[in-house]
Amino acid sequence: MLEIEKQIDALRARPDADAYEAETQKLEETRASLLTKTYASLSPWQTVRVARHPNRPQSSDYIRLMCRDFCELHGDRRFGDDAAIVTGLARIGSTKVLLIGHRKGKTTNEKIACNFGCAHPEGYRKALLKMKLAEKFKLPVVTLIDTPGAFPGLGSEQRGVAEAIAVNLREMSRLRTPIVSIVIGEGGSGGALGIGIGDRVAMLEHSWYSVISPEGCAAILWKQSNDQTNTIAAKALALTAVDNLKNGLVDEVIPEPPGGAHRDPQAMADQLGAWIAEKVRELRRFKPETLVRRRFDKIRRIGSVEREEGAG
Repeated sequence: MLEIEKQIDALRARPDADAYEAETQKLEETRASLLTKTYASLSPWQTVRVARHPNRPQSSDYIRLMCRDFCELHGDRRFGDDAAIVTGLARIGSTKVLLIGHRKGKTTNEKIACNFGCAHPEGYRKALLKMKLAEKFKLPVVTLIDTPGAFPGLGSEQRGVAEAIAVNLREMSRLRTPIVSIVIGEGGSGGALGIGIGDRVAMLEHSWYSVISPEGCAAILWKQSNDQTNTIAAKALALTAVDNLKNGLVDEVIPEPPGGAHRDPQAMADQLGAWIAEKVRELRRFKPETLVRRRFDKIRRIGSVEREEGAG
């Protein structure tokens, strides 16, 4: 793969690059085919590592690439403004939305300021306050989930992070406006669920969604986290997009460009924006009370099992 990419770069750098357009295109097709084949057979632990790729698009990237007229809204009117969650008004195509997303940061200073995407209770209360605003003005809510989990530190616990997430679950389940949620990278535990209750919930192809990270699971079960234990834990957790779709926890898997979203962020943003606009159009046909009832029924079906006739 690396050799093919070197050949492509070398051909593009030539002064007479146009003369080699056919050869370059053939190499690019070969690269795309190899990437598709490789990424189609990733193990669950490899999927987790792709979801954490340093160049993988984050909420801030999607806001920049697929939104127009974004106006950020700050604060929870109770404690402060949590940088780990971004909220704001935006247009996706011609669709006006209230957008909420986890923010991880790219540089070291940004990551520290955003607490590596691990939100405090004020972040979830900020998100809920803006959802209520969207409900008031009949705007659909779009949430982009990308967090290893809510922050479990002392201050976070003292200010009621578990209660804040629980309240969000309750209020989102009965919000009288369409909600579309997408796991764009990591979907860890209650930190993801705090903005993850929706009429349509999707995952990007190489994202993960689980009650705990593989490292956390391995540390609990085997008292150590290494490549071997993480691999076993990731498989047992059934955290991939395919697994979550099979288990009825998400409604759809959104394909990524060959080699993952980090290889072509603009193409991924265009595809994601089109998917969001389509789902919002579908949901807007329903009356608010119908949306709430359908959402409630959808949540109640999660985890249900069917008993075979005659089973004891």
